[in-house]
Amino acid sequence: MSLPYVLAHPLGRLSLESLPFWQMLQDPSEANVINGVIATGAASMVVIGAIVTFALITRYRKWGVLWSHWLTSPDHKKIGIMYVVLAFVMLARALIEALLMRTQQAFGLGGGFLSPDHFAQLFSTHGTIMIFFMAMPFLTGMINYVMPLQIGARDVAFPVLNSISLGLTVAGAALVMISLCLGTFSTGGWFGYPPYTEASFSPGVGPDYWIWALTLASLGSTFTGINFAVTIYKHRAPGMTFMRMPLFTWTALCTSILMIFAMPPLTVATAQLALDRYLAFHFFTNALGGNMMHFANLFWLFGHPEVYILILPAFGVYSEVVSTFSGKVLFGYRALVMATMAIAILSFTVWLHHFFTMGQSANINAVFGIASMLIGIPTGVKIYDWMLTMFRGRIRFTVPMIYSIGFMLLFVLGGISGILLADPGIDYQVHNSVFLVAHFHNVAVPGVLFGMIAAYHFWFPKAFGFRLNERWGKISALCWIIGFMLAFFPLYGLGLMGMPRRTVAYSEPTYVPLEMVALLGAVLVIVALIALVVQLWVSIRQRHANRVFAGDPWDGRSLEWSISAPPPEYNFAMLPRVTGRDAFTVAKENRSAYQRLDTYEDIEMPKNSAMGPVIAAIGFSLAFGLVWHIWWMVILSFMAAVVTMIGRGFARDTTRIVSAQQVRKEHHRWIDAVASVTAISRADERTPANGGLAQHETEGVVP
Repeated sequence: MSLPYVLAHPLGRLSLESLPFWQMLQDPSEANVINGVIATGAASMVVIGAIVTFALITRYRKWGVLWSHWLTSPDHKKIGIMYVVLAFVMLARALIEALLMRTQQAFGLGGGFLSPDHFAQLFSTHGTIMIFFMAMPFLTGMINYVMPLQIGARDVAFPVLNSISLGLTVAGAALVMISLCLGTFSTGGWFGYPPYTEASFSPGVGPDYWIWALTLASLGSTFTGINFAVTIYKHRAPGMTFMRMPLFTWTALCTSILMIFAMPPLTVATAQLALDRYLAFHFFTNALGGNMMHFANLFWLFGHPEVYILILPAFGVYSEVVSTFSGKVLFGYRALVMATMAIAILSFTVWLHHFFTMGQSANINAVFGIASMLIGIPTGVKIYDWMLTMFRGRIRFTVPMIYSIGFMLLFVLGGISGILLADPGIDYQVHNSVFLVAHFHNVAVPGVLFGMIAAYHFWFPKAFGFRLNERWGKISALCWIIGFMLAFFPLYGLGLMGMPRRTVAYSEPTYVPLEMVALLGAVLVIVALIALVVQLWVSIRQRHANRVFAGDPWDGRSLEWSISAPPPEYNFAMLPRVTGRDAFTVAKENRSAYQRLDTYEDIEMPKNSAMGPVIAAIGFSLAFGLVWHIWWMVILSFMAAVVTMIGRGFARDTTRIVSAQQVRKEHHRWIDAVASVTAISRADERTPANGGLAQHETEGVVP
């Protein structure tokens, strides 16, 4: 690209034609008007949402609080909350897109109302968002918040890197969101297979949006994996051996290891595809030595471990929820730990089942088919252990428990369909049908989404100091479960009837009734999301009646329940000494919980750092410039990134001291609050009587 060209085109490829309504104005055909109105409406929602958010923050003068208490805070708890907020925002967009797709297919006999390109953008953005910008931030946020508390740590190992990881993820999500307003997103699916996504077939900005959004997110996830693994290895409380760690922490550890080894292949694949598109390399082209199968192998070498990066933290959540709300020690702790590690290892041996149809030999397909079936065994172990934990327990049907029971029923069905698809012969018949769409959602939605929403309900009182409204939570849970079944169970039948996936329209009238049922399910899922929003609104209004400052509203078993709700920034007045599994239950049985300390010490904490938001801004501007070929923006952003990192390297004053007097004051205030609260039975834990102090009822703990 010559200098005169860059000077003559300061905005690169960006022009009026990039606006979502431009084609509609230039060619006002019926199809263009319908698709243009939908695209413009979506872009307007993004713009109006951003304007309203900025206006409200300005109106209530919260910019200073937002900057100093949240955006620049290295506190793992606040970073975790921001990850979860991002996940909910992206979930809302992805579900609206899912409703549009279901509506199109319900009325798709003979055409429908969406153009093929628009429909392809919808399923590409839906998949990309749900995997990379909903599920990944949700689980990362939950691990961020809970894991350091469970192991008795003050923070993660690298607090500033934690903020940078969040910044990179936010930058990638912002890139996906701005694609609604400027240009179009990729039509190549969430997997972006070349050669279709090569410049010769897709010369527009869509694949570039996809490449750089995923590159930013994958770098953030790699850093997160390193951070979490080091935290668990090096920052456990005294006495917290590996076999005393809670199951959620075990799943966090295995997830972190998977992130470290699975995310780099994705980063390499997107980088090589970018080299093909920008510098005419030939990694994945049809000619000149390129081979798109290299991309397929790299992507799924990431992609199948990614499935377990998503599901393992949810398994940890279900372990905590089932044990707590059954009032029992988790059955088969060691078996669950071994099953978790087995799943993590086997996840790297099954990637080829994602392309049984791409021409490998029968022997290779057979090997990967057997491996795909084997990975179901440790998953089955987990299901049986959770069921046996519930057996003869005093089960309380709280909102997290409803999600957990719904997960067990639905996930087993999804797993059975997965065993079918592990057979190369069966997979060859249904791989490109909506049967596979049903299977994937049958494990992803109950497995991941239900698990994260259960975690949100379970730990919300710990994070914010008050319980969520139980009634609206149950309404939402039932809508999620029933809506999911209506939305995806019909797809099994449609797949067996021969309906291809990713098809915008069809000519077979027998598809219509099942498509209408699936549309009803999608509507019910939207109702479930709305119910979650209403629940949060009602809960905030009722927060004073549902305070749980004492910190233990559920008769919890692990260390996060042993401190106030919300916890102080340093988590523990004194780092706990662990003497057994279920450390807080041990303390309650020994009557050593809720003790004043003889002496208090100064606590060293990291200072606030602007690195996270600065890297987010730089990463976004660099990626945006690369998407639109705004080369001066690319150069300036790259230089800013280098200067920022060098500047951080010279920073020396990076910690601050929380005085012993302040620690003592806050700890005594909490102990006094605990003493003033009446301990409640499990029957009363969902009533306003629950002030965060549960009567201790347990069958015992494992030493």
